[in-house]
Amino acid sequence: MTTAPARLWAYTLRLPNDPRAPRVARGTVRGVLPLYGLEALADSAELLTSELVTNAVRHTRGPAALRLKGDGERMRIGVSDSDPHIPPPFDGSPGPCAGATVPGVPEGGRGLTLVRLCAHEWGGFPLGDPALGTQGKFLWCDLTLRREDFGIAA
Repeated sequence: MTTAPARLWAYTLRLPNDPRAPRVARGTVRGVLPLYGLEALADSAELLTSELVTNAVRHTRGPAALRLKGDGERMRIGVSDSDPHIPPPFDGSPGPCAGATVPGVPEGGRGLTLVRLCAHEWGGFPLGDPALGTQGKFLWCDLTLRREDFGIAA
């Protein structure tokens, strides 16, 4: 028996640099996931979306964009913004450990570590061309319904 290929989907939401943007982004995630049978990912997806969008709003001056895409078992959450700096651990360097008390690190600096710990995969890459006056970054993370991807027995 041949199974049908998973239905691919994608949404993009442009967000102004506004403190209400994370709430709008969370609402979008909450509304989209049931359409594709991914309700089980809703809580984690909302948390990770909120952290990525909050990072963009707090640390950049320009607008951001939320990109959601997926299939029947997996989804990617991505946020682009106008700042070219890719923070750890998204730049490939080790980031701080969750729950670690690091002298001089403010409480607000742990959101991307949450993303790293809750997502199946994550990463970041630069956008644009500084020579042309365009620059930015794209941070992303993946969530999956398959429990074995996390080393958890079904």
